[in-house]
Amino acid sequence: MTTKPLTFEPAGFDRFPGLGLAYDALGGPEGSTTVLNAANEVAVAAFLAGRARFTDIHRVNAATVAALPPTAADAASLDDLLALDERARACAQALVEEFTR
Repeated sequence: MTTKPLTFEPAGFDRFPGLGLAYDALGGPEGSTTVLNAANEVAVAAFLAGRARFTDIHRVNAATVAALPPTAADAASLDDLLALDERARACAQALVEEFTR
């Protein structure tokens, strides 16, 4: 069995805006990835349930990240991170409802 060689090209952030959010979260303050992950889980669940469009996923993620910039206190302990996750999920859910009216 022969296979064709694989080629990789840079992924542009304009074509894949979610990738830019992920890189920003990785380089951001502690808790940034928690906010992005929580928002993404809520947005994807809404999409899979037919309550949101695919393009709403990025909108919800970006708006949640912008609305909840974490501070050092948000990541001081596991309980703090879990509370941040809960706030991010609530924010993302409200945004799903707002964007899909």
